[in-house]
Amino acid sequence: MLPRNRSGRISFSANLPSDACGVWVDNTVCAVLYTKDPFYDLKRSILEMVREVGVCNWGEMEELVYCYIALNSSEVHRFIHDAFLSLFS
Repeated sequence: MLPRNRSGRISFSANLPSDACGVWVDNTVCAVLYTKDPFYDLKRSILEMVREVGVCNWGEMEELVYCYIALNSSEVHRFIHDAFLSLFS
């Protein structure tokens, strides 16, 4: 069961992991988001990171996946997985 606030929305996000590296680390702000559609919001967030920061190779994409996994609880990991895979299918 995913943690929910009173409005029934799902919350995800935290602080960037200390061992994170990549083009986005210095200019990224992690935010808490309450959502009823975590797949859509994660996909939108991932696309924003790719476009705005300029993720341009597979190593940077792997680091981005790591950050999303590290930032979120295990209950959200399946949404992260699905959102990343949907970008490449």
